[in-house]
Amino acid sequence: MPKKTFYTCKKCGANAPKFAGKCPICGEWNTLEETIIEGITNKYKKNYSGSKADTCLLSSIDVSEEIRISTNLAELDRVLGGGLVAGSVILIGGDPGIGKSTLLLQTLSKLNKNYSPLYVTGEESPQQVSLRAKRLGLDVKNLNLLTETNIEIILNTAQVEQPKIMVIDSIQTMHTELLQSAQGSVSQVRESAALLVRFAKQTGTAIFLVGHVTKEGALAGPRILEHMVDTVLYFEGDSGTRFRIIRAIKNRFGAVNELGVFAMTDKGLREVSNPSAIFLSNEQENVPGSIIMISHEGTRPLLVEVQALVDESPAPNPRRVALGLDQNRLAVLLAVLHRHGHLATYNMDVFINVVGGVRISDTGADLAILIAILSSMNDLILARDLVVFGEIGLGGEIRPVPNGLERLREADKHGFKRAIIPRANAPKEKLPNIEIIPVWRLIDALDNLG
Repeated sequence: MPKKTFYTCKKCGANAPKFAGKCPICGEWNTLEETIIEGITNKYKKNYSGSKADTCLLSSIDVSEEIRISTNLAELDRVLGGGLVAGSVILIGGDPGIGKSTLLLQTLSKLNKNYSPLYVTGEESPQQVSLRAKRLGLDVKNLNLLTETNIEIILNTAQVEQPKIMVIDSIQTMHTELLQSAQGSVSQVRESAALLVRFAKQTGTAIFLVGHVTKEGALAGPRILEHMVDTVLYFEGDSGTRFRIIRAIKNRFGAVNELGVFAMTDKGLREVSNPSAIFLSNEQENVPGSIIMISHEGTRPLLVEVQALVDESPAPNPRRVALGLDQNRLAVLLAVLHRHGHLATYNMDVFINVVGGVRISDTGADLAILIAILSSMNDLILARDLVVFGEIGLGGEIRPVPNGLERLREADKHGFKRAIIPRANAPKEKLPNIEIIPVWRLIDALDNLG
């Protein structure tokens, strides 16, 4: 069936028969992208194919336990939900130089030769990949390498080699012969990913797609790319720091917001078996504005240190900076602190930082943020054996958070002696080594800091 080419606006979705710099419908500039569809040869053809597909009852489907392929990296397996699933497509993104290619090269080098791993690179030469493997001390005798950017050639090669696991580094360098647009364009990325996803589902091959990021830090390419794949992993933090944190943004086979923690060494990425320890600075001198909180990311609790710096501002509009936390939530919490804690910060700069470069999305960090701010304002040094967690409502109430008992057990394991928590999270049975201080209102939590 002949193919028809038209141009679609990325903003409004309107179609145009010819390319133009300006969309004829919404008026936006440089938003038209090439798209192809199957042509219709018969103008009287009905809008259905005439064929019928078989249906089945959902209850009659035999659901056997899915077979997971271990990557031999426990932290990566955790983020993936227990390992790789056959036929799954994983999109992994992050800043340049943060370790995407290093992690995947390490992963493929650890696999058994029965998986016939295939590493496809469109950005580096075979010599560059070989030098990296030699520098990292990897055993790559069972790893096949292909340097190609044509997606049709890659898929034809994969049909012959029949790899169980394949890496595409990166999806922005791939192109298909079906389109005439340049590599990295929206249409090329979308169509190349669609062909790879179809191949993965038909053959049961697990595919890693390496994705570039924009200057704002989002994954480059069309948003539909994230919808097409099964799992989206993202490197958080700065490439200049020692630790690398991988978060699952989307996962059809496991928990979202799951974290995997690695340390970058001269031999590549190494797993961190106890991530809570790296975010705590117990050996440093106690300073005002520092508090330990218990977050719950994915399926495990995590101890992190929250720091606050509050200082008088000479500017008419004081600064509000949150590193590792939501900026808008900080503004809301400062308003609650003023209204229900009777502490005003309208003439002060407020800086919040989560130690270690980890980004916290848990609302249980609310109480820790306000206690750290109070500590900095009053030059109050808090005890190092104190931990807190709790969500704060607009009425000044401290709301419960999920997995309260798991958080307390994690704090007990690391030797903490006191915990200020929401009253609804108080355990029914007392923990022997930690004193629980349940609170209902924000003012009650502030009064128990002594």
